[in-house]
Amino acid sequence: MSILLSTLNARYTHASLGLRYLLANMGALQAQTRIQEFVIGAKTTELVERILAAKPRILGLGVYIWNVEETTRLVAMLKRVAPELVIVLGGPEVSHETNEQQIVQLADYVVTGWGDVTFPKLCGEILNGPKPLMKVHAGVQPPMAEIAMPYSLYSDEDIAHRTLYVEASRGCPFKCEFCLSALDKTAWPFNIDTFLAEMESLHVRGARLFKFVDRTFNLNIKTSLKIMQFFLDKLAANPDDPVFAHFELVPDHLPDALKEGIQKFPPGALQFEIGIQSFNPTVQGHISRKQDNQKAADNIRWLCEHSDVHMHVDLIAGLPGETVESFGEGFDKLWALGPHEIQFGILKRLRGTPIIRHTAEFGMVFDPHPPYTILANRDIDFPTMQRLVRFARYWDLVANSGRFTHATPVLLGDQPFKRFMAFSDWLYANTDATHRIALDRLAALVGRYLREQGLAEDVDALLAQDGHGVKRKPEASPAAVLPQRQARHLAA
Repeated sequence: MSILLSTLNARYTHASLGLRYLLANMGALQAQTRIQEFVIGAKTTELVERILAAKPRILGLGVYIWNVEETTRLVAMLKRVAPELVIVLGGPEVSHETNEQQIVQLADYVVTGWGDVTFPKLCGEILNGPKPLMKVHAGVQPPMAEIAMPYSLYSDEDIAHRTLYVEASRGCPFKCEFCLSALDKTAWPFNIDTFLAEMESLHVRGARLFKFVDRTFNLNIKTSLKIMQFFLDKLAANPDDPVFAHFELVPDHLPDALKEGIQKFPPGALQFEIGIQSFNPTVQGHISRKQDNQKAADNIRWLCEHSDVHMHVDLIAGLPGETVESFGEGFDKLWALGPHEIQFGILKRLRGTPIIRHTAEFGMVFDPHPPYTILANRDIDFPTMQRLVRFARYWDLVANSGRFTHATPVLLGDQPFKRFMAFSDWLYANTDATHRIALDRLAALVGRYLREQGLAEDVDALLAQDGHGVKRKPEASPAAVLPQRQARHLAA
């Protein structure tokens, strides 16, 4: 083996699609290349030992916002103990503002953008000469038909235990300035028949969970219907062997033909992630986001009321021009539509995104360290932004977790944002923690707050509906009664 492809995934269950694309497109070098994935949180010395045990001449590392700090330490140590190892970086985190980064200074080469063609070419030059003179190599974008698909490289273990990421297209035609896809000129589809043949092969091998990373699944409705029909055919052929598909949907583009297809899916088979981000037209203008808010709201309401799709809808706090009050209004509007989850995100300044153009006008201050979260802006000071960060964390623990389905509506009442913000402030004041709050303790705190605020007549009964509370044996004396601890805990 001459070439090792590696990255630090956020979790074991996340199998790197990017590494598999590189391996699939290595051409004559494929036989000399293999993949070795790791997970963030491992000791750097152990990673170095395992990498060097493979004795590669070239190490290709995928660098992302969640792993750049640990990968920087990894590269620094590798260069100390094995300076002869040629390290090539790639991935979104090193594709922009490249010269400013310590990890780039430490490494030998960097491929920015698309690596399908450029990385194999660079490896060939490193191994066989002439030695490349430039450190940074801009990735060449090949025709989509010339990109070898990577799905056969998912192992049987991947299929059995990990999320399978797939894509029917790359790129995005929209220009939302907080997103790296704003730099794309359009979306580029793969040949749909070739793609579905790959999905068929995965299904035959036992794959049942497919997570599409396409930014615009419903941009081309004919393609969307073909993909959905593929999964419907699998469900119809064997209803007792369900499949699950996750798609990212454009919220204001849901024609009748797509609605008809969506309605055919049974519960538990389909999940949509929908990025609303903001309902404020002024804010949407600042970030170059084109969205028909009324159509988007109507479509979300329709999906919640007339389909069995699991709905995951995103909002982002901290966007330029968005006040706490206007964000709260959007949050309340979204809650009223009835999605299963509201993903409350905090704005991050991803390297290369155009959002930076608003820095001076809106007084935007970002954390200089990954994940580059906004700390304050003209409309939201630092203490208030921290309150929003805690709101987001507690919202995941209580509302999005699905463990308080009966208590949450009572907690929120007819002013969801205001009421949950008050609960969030109270919870932090009484715990001084946002992580590692055990589920039984969290349930007790929710119950205590509901009682103190007089929000429910029978709090114990309400929590019991959610599976929480003290269980007593009929003959037990009060002194002998102990709380029944939950088997699972909420931990970061």
